[in-house]
Amino acid sequence: MASPSPSQPTYISMPSDPGGKPIDHEGLLPLVPIHIVTLPSQLPIEFLEPSPERKLVIGFDCEGVDLCRHGTLCIMQIAFPDAIYLVDAIQGGEMLMKACKPALESSYITKVIHDCKRDSEALYFQFGIKLHNVVDTQIAYSLIEEQEGRKRLVDDYISFVGLLADPRYCGVSYLEKQEVRDLLRQNPDFWTHRPLSDLMVRAAADDVRFLLYIYHKMMEKLNERSLWYLAVRGALYCRCFCINDNDYADWPPLPPIPDNLIVEGNAPEEEILSVLHVPPGKMGRVIGRRGASILSVKESCK
Repeated sequence: MASPSPSQPTYISMPSDPGGKPIDHEGLLPLVPIHIVTLPSQLPIEFLEPSPERKLVIGFDCEGVDLCRHGTLCIMQIAFPDAIYLVDAIQGGEMLMKACKPALESSYITKVIHDCKRDSEALYFQFGIKLHNVVDTQIAYSLIEEQEGRKRLVDDYISFVGLLADPRYCGVSYLEKQEVRDLLRQNPDFWTHRPLSDLMVRAAADDVRFLLYIYHKMMEKLNERSLWYLAVRGALYCRCFCINDNDYADWPPLPPIPDNLIVEGNAPEEEILSVLHVPPGKMGRVIGRRGASILSVKESCK
């Protein structure tokens, strides 16, 4: 069944109050509209024209085919507290994505996303967009775990499904995610199909509708030192697959260490992004036997 036209939004429940218990009764949550966007005029003006007087925090994600520099970015999801916008990059094309560029590069709009690396790579190489000012919930989760004294394995990064299931942040199951993954295995071009089906609309909206709720929960926990790490690591996540020849000179500068954190003997270490060019056929040496070499590198630099 095809989804409604862009002028006829569907609705989905979305949490609005970051306080209280885990979300266990979705039917009681307020309904917000889902807008399918093919024209810039269908997006809120405060998104299209970022302003220091109207700072925003939005949930953000991308869907596509082999989402990276060589793939195809098909949909961008943008969650506001009162609505979700599915930006159709296929139907709207270059004009629509160009209209979104100022917002995605703006310091006045915080983009809450889970693992932004491939999304940033696709935006940069396909549309020349340098994703900026992100709060990456995967990074935030690790920082809170470390801040509260819990240790994790080097390669143990929380999945989005795992984050949603954690009762400290959301406490909901995401059963439809597996259904979509199964469909993607059967049909890798799933996100290119038009018109968007009800399942596509629901799946795309599900990936962002809890992000603002989780954001507020995490901001309550993070201390000032962790907030700096969150900002700088988010910036490095955005850059890490966007390798260019000018050492990121055209990207915004990394957040400096705040003066109040520079305490003698306890200042945070500077965070860096180092790119290692591996000759063809030699990646096995970097990985090492049973991954020993690459795990050693990860352990040494955390």
